[in-house]
Amino acid sequence: MRFESIARAASAGMLVALLTATLLPPGAANAAGGTIKIGIDFPLSGADAADGGPAANGVILAVEQANKRGVPGGYTFETSELDDAVQGKHDPAAGAQNVKTFIADSAVLSMVGPFNSNVAKSEIPLTNDAGLVQISPSNTNDGLTVGDDAKKLREAHPDVNSYFRVCTRDSRQGAALAAFAKKLGYKQMFVIDDNETYGKGLADSFAAAFAAGGGKVLGHEHITANQQDFKSLLTKAKSTSPDAVFYGGTTSTGGALVRRQMGDVGMTAVPYMGGDGISDGDVFVTGAGAMAKNVYFSIAAPDAEKLPSAKPFVAAYKARFKGASLGAYSANAYSAALVEIAAIEKAIKDDGGKMPTRAEVLKNVAATRDLDTPIGKIGFDANGDTTAPLLTLQTYGPGGKIVTIDQIVLK
Repeated sequence: MRFESIARAASAGMLVALLTATLLPPGAANAAGGTIKIGIDFPLSGADAADGGPAANGVILAVEQANKRGVPGGYTFETSELDDAVQGKHDPAAGAQNVKTFIADSAVLSMVGPFNSNVAKSEIPLTNDAGLVQISPSNTNDGLTVGDDAKKLREAHPDVNSYFRVCTRDSRQGAALAAFAKKLGYKQMFVIDDNETYGKGLADSFAAAFAAGGGKVLGHEHITANQQDFKSLLTKAKSTSPDAVFYGGTTSTGGALVRRQMGDVGMTAVPYMGGDGISDGDVFVTGAGAMAKNVYFSIAAPDAEKLPSAKPFVAAYKARFKGASLGAYSANAYSAALVEIAAIEKAIKDDGGKMPTRAEVLKNVAATRDLDTPIGKIGFDANGDTTAPLLTLQTYGPGGKIVTIDQIVLK
């Protein structure tokens, strides 16, 4: 009797397995090979969520599509999403803690993020030490990949580079913005930055390039964290009679408030320029109020809706995340995830279906050359920088709608 019961149970189990394999959608049965996680670290709450949320969606979409088509070895990809915002603003300490969480989970073989350069600065020593691949869609500070600052971030393992990015650097972004300012007819400008890794780096690059191109920098001031009243500073800026004001930083660190208060001190007719930190659409427009006009900025990414190669991605994104914004860096984040997925899948195939190591994934990411993505062919140089940098120049048009002015492929 006991043997008979066991036999019946075994038969029932086989039937359930067969029915499950038959009824599950394509790719769902791949769970038998185990789970491979891709970490996501972005600001997912507060003012910066307008940037981080859409970028995270790009990664999620890439992972879902990979699972649907089937992963080699019967594996299933899964995302692990962590928020690096504290009290509504991106926070380097939170980012570092998130990376420690990823490192402690052996199923996490790579990560996409972070969004902000000062967060990356706190994370790179950790991922470098663990050999965990991270690819950022949006970090632009030069010191993350080149120069003495980059060396210090990797001093524990100087021969290892686990950090990559699919966007260009601030030295190139600043130079392009300086050339754009000259094209707009600005001859003298007042520069302000938020004194953070990204904001100060971009402002410094812009100011140097603007001066080198014959422009005059009338002043360069730094604001402080959580500052709310900029009227004294802006009164000083007004006294210099600038053709425009340049702001290095993000909306959450004061980018919109500075613009709004320019109106309060009588600078309503003075144009405003910045980088991708003020490209967050409704958040900036709401914060700047009536002054959300005559504002120009760059993003270190293409305008995905204008790229033929990105049409399938844009359609899939809008179908999957109905009502959600297609962020400036959604396509970049999606493309970063494609690089990691390709590297992981190659490692699985090369090792006969075994779970890859982080070292194998890192090796494959570093060797990436001309991978087709919505933002073009992706490859990396020895520093981890993209070999195909580009920028998009934009402005806020009527109703706060973002309007693309030009797209530049950088040499």
